[in-house]
Amino acid sequence: MHYDVAVVGGGPGGYVAAIRAAQAGKKTCLVEKGRVGGVCLNEGCIPTKTFIRTAHLLEEYRDAERFCLTGSSPGAVGVDMAGLQARKNDIVTQLTGGVSGLLKKNRVAVVQGAAAFTSPTVLKVGNESVSATDIIIASGSRPVFPKAIELAKDARLITSKEALELAVLPESVGVIGGGVIGVEFAYFLAVFGAEVHVFEAMDQILPTADAELAALARHAMEQAGVVFHTGVTVERVTGDGLVYREDGTRSEHKCEVTLMAVGRAPDATGLDLEKAGVKTERGAIVTDDRLRTSVPHVYAIGDVNGKFMLAHTASHEGEVAVDTICGLDRTMNYGTIPSCVFINPELAWIGLTERQAKERNLNFQVGRFPLANNGRALTQGETRGLVKILTEKRTGEILGAHIMAPAAGEMLGEMIVGMTLEATPDEFAVAIHAHPTLSECIAEAMADTIGKAVHK
Repeated sequence: MHYDVAVVGGGPGGYVAAIRAAQAGKKTCLVEKGRVGGVCLNEGCIPTKTFIRTAHLLEEYRDAERFCLTGSSPGAVGVDMAGLQARKNDIVTQLTGGVSGLLKKNRVAVVQGAAAFTSPTVLKVGNESVSATDIIIASGSRPVFPKAIELAKDARLITSKEALELAVLPESVGVIGGGVIGVEFAYFLAVFGAEVHVFEAMDQILPTADAELAALARHAMEQAGVVFHTGVTVERVTGDGLVYREDGTRSEHKCEVTLMAVGRAPDATGLDLEKAGVKTERGAIVTDDRLRTSVPHVYAIGDVNGKFMLAHTASHEGEVAVDTICGLDRTMNYGTIPSCVFINPELAWIGLTERQAKERNLNFQVGRFPLANNGRALTQGETRGLVKILTEKRTGEILGAHIMAPAAGEMLGEMIVGMTLEATPDEFAVAIHAHPTLSECIAEAMADTIGKAVHK
């Protein structure tokens, strides 16, 4: 079978690329060895947020008396893990079924199986051969298992995939890694009732976040019961815990199960990239700002290129790759990719952190506005949080925005559009924000960059 475009991998990057190619009039096929939707829909973003939603409700229920509700017994409420697993599976089935329907509606041929290159233009899928004028690789990523960490034969080690399939909540969990994955899992496991300790090699949890907000997030997580060990090195995972080193001292931590959450690595396993001549560096496929690989008609999007391992990045890269195939002049802008951490309160950010701006010797100013000064935050009973914005002093260009607040991911949308349209503090000043809303914090923080915040 010959196609105009063949896409390898049906995750958020692959299925979006396939649909966009078909919409552009290209005869398109999608090769997928598992279920469409990739890690994000099946064992990542969506299942995790399903669990986190339950954790949020559980926290609210336990806090009912503060909102003058009577007749409840917060101590009696718990989590039905079997029911939660069923709810998660229903949501995943609905979404993956929706993706399958979209592919069918757009007449994308779906070929089931693992793909491998036999030449720069031909893929072998089982006993079939698929050739294409252009090929987009979207094979995703796999969990990282650091070689420096020794695993005992009886080590009780799981990844995020197994953690989302737990039928019974463990009494205690040791989480290796204080990045986004580790922190989100630590949050909902602790709220559900497990004793959770997080072990992070860096001195800061969420190393890619702004240090000021990461510190606030750590405090909020500690209030939820999570214990952090930062600046430590995990050396060994045993059958009943793990061994770590801190300030030269070797210590042992006992826990029922250990969760490996140090991150993910590009996964091009079995693709036989050398037969296509596709160049890789440290396991990641090398791409330019149009997602082209070292082979002009082969593209790589999403986690497999190792740039930004986020579902929305993969989807956007898929669109850029297809536009390039169609002859349009479009490139990726990796400076405006948002990140979110769905704990309570949420964290969300885009652009440069304060530390990065200083390292680049930029002439910038910082505006801050605390949620404690916002009427809506007070009525919601959640004043832990901050909006922090960095702007360039001379031009007013937004360099970065960092939010800790309920629904911070939704609030960040305004800053994403603002950065994309190159908005300035003066332009934000004429945009009327509804009252009382949390979005007023953005307007106040933006005004604060030029010393004009009213309610600070």
